[in-house]
Amino acid sequence: MSETMIASSEQSLNPERERRQKLELNKLQKRLRREVGQAIADFSMIEAGDKVMCCLSGGKDSYAMLDILLNLQKSAPVSFELIAVNLDQKQPGFPEEVLPAYLESMGIEYHIIEKDTYSIVKEKVPEGKTTCGLCSRLRRGILYNFAEEHGVTKIALGHHRDDLLETLFLNMFYGGKLKSMPPVLHSDDGRNTVIRPLAFSREKDIARYAALREFPIIPCNLCGSQENLQRQVIKDMFQSWDKQHPGRLETMFRAMCNVEPSHLADTNLYDFREGRRLGGKRQAVHTAEPEEASSFGRLDVLNI
Repeated sequence: MSETMIASSEQSLNPERERRQKLELNKLQKRLRREVGQAIADFSMIEAGDKVMCCLSGGKDSYAMLDILLNLQKSAPVSFELIAVNLDQKQPGFPEEVLPAYLESMGIEYHIIEKDTYSIVKEKVPEGKTTCGLCSRLRRGILYNFAEEHGVTKIALGHHRDDLLETLFLNMFYGGKLKSMPPVLHSDDGRNTVIRPLAFSREKDIARYAALREFPIIPCNLCGSQENLQRQVIKDMFQSWDKQHPGRLETMFRAMCNVEPSHLADTNLYDFREGRRLGGKRQAVHTAEPEEASSFGRLDVLNI
């Protein structure tokens, strides 16, 4: 077959490929809309008058979360405000222009917080050790304080169903606790409320949606560059299960939503002498100032 005939054949297939991708995108968007809407309703995540801060990292999950929330906002039965916030951690080679350009094209209010946590993490964490713990604590403290200062009522994070399951197994295997990331978490002092609108959504659906929407993904040079992370081991195990035993992850997540305290062994959840449920232990959001806060210098926030 001549090169001309091959080129002609490829051109004729392009419209069909585009049609199929459009159908797939519409199907995925409807599924994600339905799942996010269900999570919001089931856990009372967003209420009338809320100011929701979408924490945008530049990864597929936070892009998808913001995209779906903007979509839902147009037809929601209650009025709420959305703002996007990114913490620029001054990682080497970080493309600072990508997120502002994208968010301006979306027409949403956004804030870029500039804070060199990258240098702090690299200085404090020995080579070869996991950076995620310190990095997340520093990031969390900065974002939570920013939320309080700007009248934010809900902090939206892009954790999905697979993140919740992975955290459950990490805590069981390495922490000796039966706990995960809750869809909604309130701080005891009332400062912060964290929500996870993607709690019902599968990572593989989000990944495909992000690819079809062509989000400008920004890789992380800290956690994304580390090998043999415990979470990655769990993730690999889940991917193997998903291929060999379809439906297993869905069943596991249903189990997280269908807990029977009387058939576990936590005396803080169930009074085995009296045979009745108890309130249990309540975990608060961490709202303390970031460690080594004085070493950060001045907080520069660009309000665009």
